[in-house]
Amino acid sequence: MVAWTFEAIGTQWRIDTDESLGPLGSDRVSELIDRFDREWSRFRPDSLVSALAEGAPAVPLPRDADALFDTYAQLSAATGGAVNPLVGNALAHRGYDPEMSLIDRGAEPAPDDWRRMLDWSGETLTVTEPAMIDIGAIGKGRLVDLVFELVCEISSGTVVVDASGDLRSRGKTMRIGLEHPFDPGRAIGIVDLTDAALCASAINRRAWGDGLHHVLDARTGEPVRIIAATWAIAHSAMRADAIATALFFDGGPELAFEWDVQWVRMTTDGTVEWSPASKAELFL
Repeated sequence: MVAWTFEAIGTQWRIDTDESLGPLGSDRVSELIDRFDREWSRFRPDSLVSALAEGAPAVPLPRDADALFDTYAQLSAATGGAVNPLVGNALAHRGYDPEMSLIDRGAEPAPDDWRRMLDWSGETLTVTEPAMIDIGAIGKGRLVDLVFELVCEISSGTVVVDASGDLRSRGKTMRIGLEHPFDPGRAIGIVDLTDAALCASAINRRAWGDGLHHVLDARTGEPVRIIAATWAIAHSAMRADAIATALFFDGGPELAFEWDVQWVRMTTDGTVEWSPASKAELFL
């Protein structure tokens, strides 16, 4: 196996293949990631979503808009509006802003009528008023899928794309530990992953201040308090990422069942829950 490690979109990546991707292959991967980042990153002043937040009424339609917003529509409906792609300003208000100030300015709910405010049906992405799109609930999963599909075109045989815990594999069974959210040196269980994707989310990642972290309830602008960590296994990384987010809220397990996604989650009091179809070996 040949491993290629690099940093992109603020996180560490590793791609494992049977043979090297070569300079042309690695350039294609880098170009894909940069294109996605230039379209969707709210941390880049030159991105399309930053232009919308600064007052542009419309921008050229990003090629992933249909996949992302159609998934958000299902997430929003399943969680009663707790998951919302216009949560960007709410995150920034709590200190998770483009400058990473980590200064909490209080709760600010996201607009609850996001489907009316956003239009992606034509050749442009349009907003009725300035708003900050944040695709953090599913965006990295979508990008993992795009990179995985590209690498599978370039390289035959085994492929593993790992973006710091959000990963997808082909041709290899991986034994993965489920990291304890309150003790990174421990695992609450292990799972075997074969020709599938696994995504995880936890309140100890991207956390700051007094109980502040990146998983907000869009309806209130407040961080979630009941669920500490989630893990989801699906056929695609975007759906695994989506369910890992949805599991922080009521309605998440029902959507996981509808999408045939296996999952495990841990509450802040240490209780561990899992889906009926989960094959994880849990250390209870």
